[in-house]
Amino acid sequence: MKIPSFITVRTASKRLPNKCLLPFGKNNVLEHVIHRTKFYGLQPIVCTTLDSSDDIIEDIAKKENLMFFRGSSTNKLKRWLDCCNHFCFKEFHTVDADDPFFDGDEIKRSMTLLHEGYDMVSPTISSSSGGASMGYSITREIIDKACAIIAEDEDTEMVWYYLDRVEGIKMIVLPAIDSNPLSIRLTLDYQEDYWLLQTIQRILGNFASRKEVDDLFKRNPDLYKINWFRNKEWSNNQKKKKV
Repeated sequence: MKIPSFITVRTASKRLPNKCLLPFGKNNVLEHVIHRTKFYGLQPIVCTTLDSSDDIIEDIAKKENLMFFRGSSTNKLKRWLDCCNHFCFKEFHTVDADDPFFDGDEIKRSMTLLHEGYDMVSPTISSSSGGASMGYSITREIIDKACAIIAEDEDTEMVWYYLDRVEGIKMIVLPAIDSNPLSIRLTLDYQEDYWLLQTIQRILGNFASRKEVDDLFKRNPDLYKINWFRNKEWSNNQKKKKV
């Protein structure tokens, strides 16, 4: 079976407005993420909000002939749970539309680990630190338990913070294969991120593997500086969201 991959996306973004609709090669960022998901043999499901501003996301999903779900604007966990219930999924992987060069092979490795009896597999440390190579592999059951102990309108953008509060949860961080990963920032939040990601796309194309991306940075050791200075600000913002 293909891995259900919830492409979590909305147009509301303050630092870089409508970033999921920015041009990216022959398509926009969201369309690129959809095509990359298919390229890796995953099953994309577009998961967005009920806000009218996200009607365009539904239009893109329909154009791509994809399953899609629209749910809570603030409670991402409830949106995922309702999506699971709607399509009868027992587990899924989260694909963030902010991460245009995610690694499909790492996603498969994460889901394989989930099947060893875990409720959730978190991204590798380097991925969570801005490397943006994967999301979370999660069971529907543990999302249900998390939603049962929080308010329905809770802002659960920092999902790990709420899942960590579930009593008895079995979770693990995906071990890294590379013992010395590169310090690179490949998530999309700032204009500088967009410049760097576009540069990678122009040089390597939309479906470059993460090894090809890493090799590009090794050949050009100053390339990461385009947006790396943003990583501390981004990390601090992530921490503030959980408070």
